[in-house]
Amino acid sequence: MEDLISWHDFAKVELRVGTIMEVADFAKARKPAYQLRIDFGDEIGILKSSAQITHHYTKEELIGRQVIAVVNFPRKQIADFMSECLVTGFADEQGHIVLSAVERALPNGAKLL
Repeated sequence: MEDLISWHDFAKVELRVGTIMEVADFAKARKPAYQLRIDFGDEIGILKSSAQITHHYTKEELIGRQVIAVVNFPRKQIADFMSECLVTGFADEQGHIVLSAVERALPNGAKLL
């Protein structure tokens, strides 16, 4: 286990549910990745993210899928793309990312409590 954090530290992280609306190949990324546009509902809107999830997911199967993302990180420049949120996932045995997911459909923008 790494450094322990306080509840106050954890509460600062905004983990929200969003629905992937668009997926494009990210040719300029150093590692294979997609560019995603994710709908987080009326309060947050649509945010962009770069995700290295090409091994387990096709572009077609990602459309309409709900994901969990951190929405309150600063924007990050990745090649010529500005990422606005961080989609969460876990590395499998080979290091390929498996997306974090919700058990049931939720409203876009629902916050982890």
